[in-house]
Amino acid sequence: MEQVTLKGISGARGVGTGTVYVYKQEAIVIEKRVITAAEVEAEISALESAIQLTIEQLKAIEEHARATMGKDEAAIFEAHGLIVQDPTLSDSIKGQIKDGLQSAAAAAEQTINTFADMFLAMEDPYMRERGADIKDIGDRLMRNLLGMSPRGLAHLTGEVILVAEDLTPSDTAALDKNIVKGLVTASGGPTSHAAIMARTLEIPAVMGLGDISVFENGEKAVVKGTEGEVLLHVSDADFETYTAEAKAYREHLQVLKESATLPAVTKDGKEILLFGNVGKAEDASHACHLGAEGIGLFRTEFLYMKNDELPSEEMQFEAYKKAVERLGGRPVIIRTMDIGGDKELKCLQLPKEMNPFLGYRAIRISLDRTDIFKTQLRAILRASAFGDAQIMYPMIASVEEIKAANAVVETAKEELRAEGIAFNEDTQIGIMVEIPAVAAAAELFTPHVDFFSIGTNDLCQYTLAVDRMNENIGHLYQPLHPAVLRLIKHTIEASHEAKQITGMCGEMAGDPVATMILLGLGLDEFSMSASAIPVVKNIVRSVTVEECKAVAEKALTMSTASEIVAYAKSVLAEKGL
Repeated sequence: MEQVTLKGISGARGVGTGTVYVYKQEAIVIEKRVITAAEVEAEISALESAIQLTIEQLKAIEEHARATMGKDEAAIFEAHGLIVQDPTLSDSIKGQIKDGLQSAAAAAEQTINTFADMFLAMEDPYMRERGADIKDIGDRLMRNLLGMSPRGLAHLTGEVILVAEDLTPSDTAALDKNIVKGLVTASGGPTSHAAIMARTLEIPAVMGLGDISVFENGEKAVVKGTEGEVLLHVSDADFETYTAEAKAYREHLQVLKESATLPAVTKDGKEILLFGNVGKAEDASHACHLGAEGIGLFRTEFLYMKNDELPSEEMQFEAYKKAVERLGGRPVIIRTMDIGGDKELKCLQLPKEMNPFLGYRAIRISLDRTDIFKTQLRAILRASAFGDAQIMYPMIASVEEIKAANAVVETAKEELRAEGIAFNEDTQIGIMVEIPAVAAAAELFTPHVDFFSIGTNDLCQYTLAVDRMNENIGHLYQPLHPAVLRLIKHTIEASHEAKQITGMCGEMAGDPVATMILLGLGLDEFSMSASAIPVVKNIVRSVTVEECKAVAEKALTMSTASEIVAYAKSVLAEKGL
């Protein structure tokens, strides 16, 4: 039978070979009925028992994850346990049982969906994954309520290529990389939990494959994670070749991890800043363990999402202080709240909009609600007394917005001085360059900031008019599009002219295919997910700035993204990277 190549999205690099195991889970079916008043107490009792069982199961998963993946990866299941124990969740379910006369399972389903949808509607991939967390918790809780077996993969043996519609965090926590040699999902992308865990466990993964009905249990398959491809009906000779390649890649990864603490310096002596993107202080430790020299993006949205009320100054201060203390004097760039009409917040009523990604969001809300903005700025400034906390404004489109935001910073500083509260008077302030208007006129913005950080996720979307989450047009989302590269080049040149640095905190910063081009364009700081740091650092340490400039110059002569990608990959291949 002729070999078949299936194309998806790269989730985790490397090559994996094994026999296919298609993971299917018994569907949850909840009877929709109105219970009687006499049944309410029994349903509440059933809910409380199911919650306790869920807590115990999550504790066991957390302990297993800590033993197999480490403390940082296990933290997500500790967080899951805290969510289950949160009275906000249980009280909401009980309210549906008492007031809506729903069964415990039906009430749990409705409440979980409401909470999860709030996160899943968000633009930020990291925040969308919090919706996946809640769905996972809800799935476990409802299975316990209905007396069903929990999801699980602990029974797998041999060397398998795991194929599934999608995998929950609980599913991935049970993965054994000695058994699961490759991962394939019908949905999801590089920011999904399945992809993140695959990278943590160093399991090659291809996501977003779409139709997985072609896979049959027991057939041989090859997962080419770097290319985002899956091969079926592979000849025995080719299968052996790919198996040997997989072994060589694992050995190469081990070498990279052992060199993670080495400095990110090019062969001709240029020091490059490699930072991590995080959503909470606990993530910062993991990023540093893998070689991060700072935090280039500390997302603050979760502080606004997890409570019914706006986060207090003290709550925010403690979160930021914990992060800067963990970094021990290294930079922590804290992005001010990046929320908008696509996010349903209990703590802040935002208007529904036809196009929330171009509407009332991010810095526009902050400048409209300066009371909320100033509270956050005071917290960041206070944290700056304990380390190198820096401020970064999202979605800036005009110089007027920077001036207005800086004025609020000055007001916050004046208040702290008057109150005798310590802070760093020279706290650095930067902006995210994610709107094409800023990139095109970057030289107009440098007098008002200390640094730029290019947010390539939105810069690409806005430049190319492509919703990267829309599966019908996702292929048009091209970070290495010639127009995007020219905007990046102009931004970097403008900052260097002003003796400032430009960083990048979008997904492109962690894409090895883009590394040499970005180095050649003069990018000073790369901020990425922790798992990408060792690979990017290895490239940085293996090249010279001059050869990267030549690569960038040649890439800029090309007229299509596909040409540029193919060329960049060929250069890496020639260098054995």
